[in-house]
Amino acid sequence: MPKNLDLTEKLEKYILEHSEDLHPVQKEIIEHNNNLGDIKKMQISISQAQFLQLLIKITGVKKILEFGTFTGFSTLSMALALPNDSKIITIDKSIKTYDVAENFFKKANINQKIHQMLMEALDAINILEKDKYICDLVFIDADKENYKTYYEKSLNFLQSTGLIIIDNVLWHGEVIDIKKNDHLTSIIREFNAFVKEDKRTEKIILPLGDGLTICRKL
Repeated sequence: MPKNLDLTEKLEKYILEHSEDLHPVQKEIIEHNNNLGDIKKMQISISQAQFLQLLIKITGVKKILEFGTFTGFSTLSMALALPNDSKIITIDKSIKTYDVAENFFKKANINQKIHQMLMEALDAINILEKDKYICDLVFIDADKENYKTYYEKSLNFLQSTGLIIIDNVLWHGEVIDIKKNDHLTSIIREFNAFVKEDKRTEKIILPLGDGLTICRKL
């Protein structure tokens, strides 16, 4: 089996320097998040954002549902890749980050593509189900305890060949550490095992950022 590269900090820097440039507001969000302390880790990585943007363009995605807005980096990144007649619905319960994200969306002049739902995700799901909402792609990056619920509901929101993308599935590498059996690590392991055995999708885990699972609904 070919040996995989060790992704060192210097190599990652080289990769980013030779990839697509970020939008100025994307850079502003990153700078903002870097001053937030430990919670900055809630932001997806730059490589994940670039991957999502290219995937959206390649597949012709027009409608996106996102669980977990935070300060808007992933939302903005995906919205930038969408055509002008498209829409992303993003769900988060935090008033504080709602206002921060909204300001960034307006600054990038892209807020017309974005609909923020300021509420618990499960309440938002109920509303979307009543509206018979359908989308092309679901991005899950919210509370890990409800990952399985979000995944199950996402399948109902997608037509055949639609995509579900889930963040943090490698959980800082702790999913393979047999000494790590804390609550969240166990949840991620169990979720990964569940998705692996699910015959309704085909899937792959990519080692981007903290790990992305890409699922295609069959």
